[in-house]
Amino acid sequence: MEHRVYLDNSATTPVRPEVVEAIMPFLTEFGGNPSSRHKDGRIVKTAVENARQQVADAINADAREIFFNSCASEGNNTVLRGYTLGLGRNTDKKHIIITSVEHPSVLNTANALEKEGFEVTYLPVDSIGRLSLDDVRAAIRPTTGLISTMMVNNEIGNIYPVEDIAKIAHEHNILHHVDAVQAVGKIPVDVKKIGCDFLTISAHKFYGLKGSGALYVKRGRVVKPLLTGGHQEMTRRPGTENVVGIVGMGKAIELAVKELPTEMKRIAELRDRLESRILAEIPFTRVVGDPSNRVPTLSNISFRFIEGEGILLKLDLSGISVSTGSACSSSNLQASHVIMALNGDPEEAHSSIRFSLGRSANLEDIDYTVEVMKQTAEQLRSFSPVYDEFLAKQKN
Repeated sequence: MEHRVYLDNSATTPVRPEVVEAIMPFLTEFGGNPSSRHKDGRIVKTAVENARQQVADAINADAREIFFNSCASEGNNTVLRGYTLGLGRNTDKKHIIITSVEHPSVLNTANALEKEGFEVTYLPVDSIGRLSLDDVRAAIRPTTGLISTMMVNNEIGNIYPVEDIAKIAHEHNILHHVDAVQAVGKIPVDVKKIGCDFLTISAHKFYGLKGSGALYVKRGRVVKPLLTGGHQEMTRRPGTENVVGIVGMGKAIELAVKELPTEMKRIAELRDRLESRILAEIPFTRVVGDPSNRVPTLSNISFRFIEGEGILLKLDLSGISVSTGSACSSSNLQASHVIMALNGDPEEAHSSIRFSLGRSANLEDIDYTVEVMKQTAEQLRSFSPVYDEFLAKQKN
């Protein structure tokens, strides 16, 4: 089998062996419905509740504040749409605040809500993706009911001041939602320390199974479910539980939090080597985002005069997997809305590559990636008339 260098862990992470081991009994032996009262059902129900406790412990929540679902997109929709569904017809709290760099599951949901009569403020970021707390305060209106902000940006890795935003929100009696999908397993996530009302996570971002997520709902907070049906998940999310995904999620998050200090230190060192070598050995490159305040797993680098899609395809042929942005929106060739929000430069948005490292990353693969990237940049620039014109101007 071809050896591949996998540097697209922000899109998804491969399921780790311990997770496979944990879920196997629920594929081969324990097949009961967790809602059934007989022994077969009780065995599975116990496993689901054990996983609920594992997720709760990982983010310092109470188990009854954790509700399993299919993914973070569902969780984000549940908060935004569940909040609006709960408003009824007689409330004036129809203003929502998000940032301009949110994941599409928040951004596009907010866009849809605008068309349905809600008001949305999209907070700007500066040229390296930082969010101003003064802008958050200035955006608040008497009609503001919800602020939704990501904890870590999925394209540039910036960490956002969610604790401060939660304080601002609660000073004005506003609910605060945190999309922590790219944070869990990369930095500490503590819902009590953050002070948020809702928080979304997704198992496949920390070596669990795709199709399994969870929503934290602070005790006493109300959000209407998107679906109507049975009593599952304390009526918050009806439908027979994805037992295999839930059990896997519990094991994956337990391991991720346990290994966080040592693993993130190791990955940060590899990320820094990748970055320093590329910046030193390939001209006209720069880091996109805020290098001083980001997760250790991600580096977004702009390669001037080259199309990112071309880089991605060339690296893929050499056995290296990277991304040009969010995998959730990579099927179109539009410029990244995140990088456009930073500086409005379509050239940089189209020339940026996201390298996201994970458990499989090692020194040999990093150095191999740099060598291939050097050849790729040189070759693709040799085909670029824009680059030729730039060089000609430099000589004059």
